[in-house]
Amino acid sequence: MPDPLYDSRTARHELPMLFAGQTQKETFVNEAFVRIDTLLHCAVEGVLASPPATPAEGTCWLIDEGAGGAWAGNEGQIAAFAGGNWLFFVPRDGMRLLDRSSGRDLRYAGGWVAPDRPNAPSGGGVVDSEARAAIAALTQCLVDAGIVPAARATIDGIAGLRR
Repeated sequence: MPDPLYDSRTARHELPMLFAGQTQKETFVNEAFVRIDTLLHCAVEGVLASPPATPAEGTCWLIDEGAGGAWAGNEGQIAAFAGGNWLFFVPRDGMRLLDRSSGRDLRYAGGWVAPDRPNAPSGGGVVDSEARAAIAALTQCLVDAGIVPAARATIDGIAGLRR
């Protein structure tokens, strides 16, 4: 029986909590391991709106808009197939994952963000404006990838932090 002072799951990733005298602890521990295994260095097979017909054990998918079937109502979440069932994971700010189908890294910041490849400059009549546009596009890709911040920020008090 859960202790009334504590929730029965962790706040961020809903890992099941154990309590003194709890029966079938292995069920809760195994579920926690599956959740950790899914979220640690997460990689998805791709983005789909409905579950694949024959998912392999341990595969994960990012659920697209308009989800149907067993995924209905879970748009934007990560679906993992484990133990013959679908587990769903609500993304949190700071999560990163690899989309194996596109080879792109995605990150979650209020929504899934994937940097686009900027267009290469073309022509050559006005090199300066094309170069500036290309540099701006590259900078935006770095921001979208979370490599550089969107704006300059002053950070005080963190030892060892270098800009």
